[in-house]
Amino acid sequence: MLKADKLSKEYPAPSGRLRILSDVSLSLARGDAAAIMGPSGSGKSTLLYILGALETPTAGTVTLDGRDPHLLPEKDAAAFRNSQIGFVFQDHCLLPQCSVLENVLVPALVANSGDDFVARARSLLDRVGLSGRIHHRPGELSGGEKQRVALARALVRQPLLLLCDEPTGNLDRQSAEVVSSLLLDLDRDRATILVVVTHSAELAGRFPQRFELRDGRLERR
Repeated sequence: MLKADKLSKEYPAPSGRLRILSDVSLSLARGDAAAIMGPSGSGKSTLLYILGALETPTAGTVTLDGRDPHLLPEKDAAAFRNSQIGFVFQDHCLLPQCSVLENVLVPALVANSGDDFVARARSLLDRVGLSGRIHHRPGELSGGEKQRVALARALVRQPLLLLCDEPTGNLDRQSAEVVSSLLLDLDRDRATILVVVTHSAELAGRFPQRFELRDGRLERR
C-alpha cells in the first residue's frame, strides 16, 4: 500500500516561505490506478517526486509497503527507489548512446542483476510493440516509441509503485493514445500501484480514481 499522510512542502522565497502542498493525504492499494490533475504550478510534479522519494516533504510522511523511504540513508533510499518504484517522465530521459534494450535494462544493471532481466526486458519491449527495434538508438525512434521504451524501463524490475509525470505531454494525439492504453493495460496485469499526473482530462478520464490538486490541497473528483 502507498500511504501519504498530511504532506506539506514549502520553499524559501523572497517574500517568505512559499507553500506548494498543504496537508495532502492519499492512500492507494496494490492494483489501484489514480490520475492527479491540476493547473500548471499546482504542485503535481512536486507531489509525485515526494511519493517517489526524489524530494523530501517539509512535513508529513510517505510509506510504501510499510516503509518510509525518506527515513532511509541515501544509499538505501536509492536502492529502495530502484527496486520498488518505476518512473516515467514527460521527457523520456533515455540514454542516447545506449540501445533500446540497454536503456530498458538500466535499472537492472544498477542493481547488478542485468543477466536475470534480459528475457523480461525483451518481453516488455515485445508487449509495447518494439521487439524489432531493440538494437536501435533513441535518436532513431519517434517520440511515442521513446516513451514506450521509458515505460518498459520503468516496469523491468516489477516495481510496487509506478509514477508517471505527464507521460503523454510531448506526444501527438495518436502516440498519446497508444501510450495511455499501454499504461493501463500493462498495469492491469500486475499488482502495482499506478499514479499519473497529467493536464489531459482525456487521459485522467480513463482512470478509475481521479484527484485534483489546487491551492496545495488534494481533493477526490
